[in-house]
Amino acid sequence: MTIRRLLYFNSFLLLAIMACTPALADNWDTDYEKSDGMKTPRYDATIAFCRKMADASPLIHYSSFGISPQGRELPLLIADAHGNFDPESVRRSGNMVILINACIHPGEPEGKDAGLLLLRNIAFRNIDQNLLDKVTILFIPIFNVDGHERFSPYNRINQNGPEEMGWRTTMQNLNLNRDFMKADAPEMQAWLKLFNAWLPDFFIDTHTTDGADYEYVVTYALEDRGNIDPAIGEWLATGFTPEFEQKMEKAGFPVFPYVSFKQWHNPRSGLISRPAPPMLSQGYVAVHNRPGMLIETHMLKPYKPRVESTLEVMRIALSIINREAGNLKLMYAQADESTTNAATRGQKIAVKFDVSKSDSLMVDFRGIGYHSIKSDLTGGEWFIYGNKPEKFVLPFFNKPVVTTWVDLPQAYIIPAEFAEVIKRVKLHGIEVNTLLKELTIEVSTYHFTDISFRPSSNEGRQMPSFKTEPIKRTMVFPAGSAVVFTHQRSARVIAHLLEPDAQDSFMSWGFFNIFFEQKEYSETYVMEKMARNMMRVDTSLRSRFEDFMTQNPNLKDNQWEQLNWFYRQTPFYDERHNVYPIGRLTVIPAELQQAL
Repeated sequence: MTIRRLLYFNSFLLLAIMACTPALADNWDTDYEKSDGMKTPRYDATIAFCRKMADASPLIHYSSFGISPQGRELPLLIADAHGNFDPESVRRSGNMVILINACIHPGEPEGKDAGLLLLRNIAFRNIDQNLLDKVTILFIPIFNVDGHERFSPYNRINQNGPEEMGWRTTMQNLNLNRDFMKADAPEMQAWLKLFNAWLPDFFIDTHTTDGADYEYVVTYALEDRGNIDPAIGEWLATGFTPEFEQKMEKAGFPVFPYVSFKQWHNPRSGLISRPAPPMLSQGYVAVHNRPGMLIETHMLKPYKPRVESTLEVMRIALSIINREAGNLKLMYAQADESTTNAATRGQKIAVKFDVSKSDSLMVDFRGIGYHSIKSDLTGGEWFIYGNKPEKFVLPFFNKPVVTTWVDLPQAYIIPAEFAEVIKRVKLHGIEVNTLLKELTIEVSTYHFTDISFRPSSNEGRQMPSFKTEPIKRTMVFPAGSAVVFTHQRSARVIAHLLEPDAQDSFMSWGFFNIFFEQKEYSETYVMEKMARNMMRVDTSLRSRFEDFMTQNPNLKDNQWEQLNWFYRQTPFYDERHNVYPIGRLTVIPAELQQAL
């Protein structure tokens, strides 16, 4: 018998002994269980339990995938039946990789306690070991580790337990579940490196709701339409979901898609489910051609059934993935080939979605009886929920509608001076080529009009609103500029990052707001004289100026803005003002190839 086989024989012998020895098995109770489902452990206790499992079982490996701004390890547990704990060996084994995220919002810790129970059961209680037959589990028990330690009983005013929990955001006050594309948080940058090193085959992100009351202990969201590859979406809708819902019902946890309401807090107004944008976890993995599942346990239900239902979701999802492993690998390969194939360049790609306001289907919804009154305190509508379940038949608006399409070019060129943008592109697992010498080339890009800004910041960024006008221009790209060819598996990720009109593009998140600022100006006493000379030379200029004033009557008494209009008609005006600095290439010229 080889040493490797002897180790596995001994490990399974140990599992068998522990399964028959209650005293030993009890040593593996989690802090959650010891509190009878009332408490969730702090960071140090969680890490200690993770390390204890890894030290005691050859099935589990503990590591970290980064360090938080406050210096804490970002923990990662890997569970594999054959002791494969790195991406290369797992790929060689043919296993599917399932990534389970917990505590991205640490005030919602069900996933942490459920995941610890899952791995404990597999490694030490002889329960669900078959879930590792064709699957390797990556489990992040606490993603937002610093926010987790802002521990308090007062962090979730709407939530029924646990007794204490962490805070929603990082200690830099960033919401990690708005950060998957822009990647401002160091924690997210580490997560992206982990994700692209492993490229998980299925992703589960665990949360707790806010919003209205209803009977379901847990709801879910799957990206089966919108940004997901059509074949994968079809499998999720017809292959995964019916079985998942049936088994959850049988386990005592009926489920429903995670929804919002046409009128906030009022289910009778109708249910809405939109495609998730890629700034959110399940939307992000979808643009990588992989399924993402959002779990939302209900905030008003006690903590114990919330953890139990989360554990059941994990068990059922893992069992289905084990059985469907071969089929899924084939679908993923075909989806990746489709986005990689250069023949698809020039085709339109959807980068922004809404949901149809008129196309709905009637569904049964297990709600809680409620009524509303006019508040004598605020004058607003006050929804008052009872404690009796009530079945509603409601319109469900869940048909996605594309609101913005873009033509995917052959390549984008990012000037070298935007090194931070180039760095973040690479974080997404995107292949980037670098110009070895300066290149002057004609590209297509965009000119921005109708520019405005949100009245308040969002995630620390001032997000602009604008309209785009395609333009062509000759631009100079210095050595060190990044060339991003789009014939890559991550083509949709590239489009969502670099096309300004995409909902979560760098442009939409304010990375290039500086180009909305005019940096050179004319003095009014200079332009008064120059404007008259310009109108004598160009007789159409006066009528164009009058049209401008007709469209902007608010500038009637604003001399500077009126003369600035004339300044913008001169060759002195900055040609980069309100112009997107990233170039697009629909054809790859020879001089570009020679510069790489």
